[in-house]
Amino acid sequence: MLDVRHISLNRGEVAFAARRPAGTVHGYDAAGVVARAAADGSGPAVGARVAVFGGGAWAQRMAAATDAVAEVPERVGLREAAALPMAGLTALRALRARPLLGRRVLITGAAGGVGRYAVQLAALGGAHVIASVGSPARGAGLAELGAHRVTVGLDGVEGPLDLVLDTVGGAQLGAVFALLGPGGNIQCIGSASGEPAVFEPQALFFVGEARTLSTYGDISSPGPDLATLLGLLAAGRLRPEIGWQGGWERYPEAAEALLERRVTGKAVLDVGR
Repeated sequence: MLDVRHISLNRGEVAFAARRPAGTVHGYDAAGVVARAAADGSGPAVGARVAVFGGGAWAQRMAAATDAVAEVPERVGLREAAALPMAGLTALRALRARPLLGRRVLITGAAGGVGRYAVQLAALGGAHVIASVGSPARGAGLAELGAHRVTVGLDGVEGPLDLVLDTVGGAQLGAVFALLGPGGNIQCIGSASGEPAVFEPQALFFVGEARTLSTYGDISSPGPDLATLLGLLAAGRLRPEIGWQGGWERYPEAAEALLERRVTGKAVLDVGR
């Protein structure tokens, strides 16, 4: 059982919150202090500072599986830790689809929470990182995070690409697929455009090593990967990129800013007692 101190919002869960049944406790990202340890002794002790990925995070207290939590290093604040789980885990696991060293990696929607982590992690892995954003203003700071090139949409982007992390979908997804090189892969981790993807006739025919498009949704046993991200944060090799913060009574304001794409990175809320 966790006393929650901070939560973070993800655009998708905010956008689809109204579709959930009345009374649903929303959210997946939280950080706080262990109030009651697991009965079998498998998790952190009472008083430990932890980050967690699990349902029902937007609450003053939440229960979590022991394989879904990771202890927060001393040099990392709980607010920063709360910004990691869903976005950081998505970026980390999607990037593992291909070896990164020396590969050309395109990240669409790079100004968002997942995108800003993906840019950093791909650069750490030795990739040549191309960051695609919706406007010049949204590209601010991405070069400093490790992007070798920042572009609006697909302006000037040329193939072959080895790996794409796509958070946009729609028409852009079809265009990106055409830029894949032999053996290239697209990790479909979002659909911010809200539009259907259309592929030109014969677009899926390719002579050579297969080009692939993969779905994403692996949320199994996130604790060890969350610990990896927290370690990178503690070592100064990863930045949390919090673009909005405030008390959780300001949720409507934070949600509106997120949905209107006025937040670069993550929105983190402090939980009142």
